[in-house]
Amino acid sequence: MMFEVINNEADEDEEKLLPKVIVSSFSPLRQIKCLLGVLFALVVADGILSNFLITEGIGREWNPFLQTLVGEESFLLIKVAGALLSILILWDVYKKWPRVAINSVICVVILYTGIVYWNILTFLVGQV
Repeated sequence: MMFEVINNEADEDEEKLLPKVIVSSFSPLRQIKCLLGVLFALVVADGILSNFLITEGIGREWNPFLQTLVGEESFLLIKVAGALLSILILWDVYKKWPRVAINSVICVVILYTGIVYWNILTFLVGQV
């Protein structure tokens, strides 16, 4: 078996010529702030759309904990309070484990984006 000696100096020169790839122009702090803001907006949008769809008889609430509250004034208040509590918990997680918090919020944002799109689709199909 033959081994090849690698010239590290040549590799360093090549690295200088290669363009630097920017993974994200946002710092982790800015990322979590933006993601938490988007999460809050999605939860509120879900609450408004769900309330509208159910009161108009177009859709139904699939969350068994919220089924009895839909249509009441406290429904949106509870959605906002739950969103704020979740955001505070995720912010606390961010202080100890930033990557875990960012990845968790990304997953929840993707989930809520799907829920909001489902609500919009329900509205559009219900109008036909």
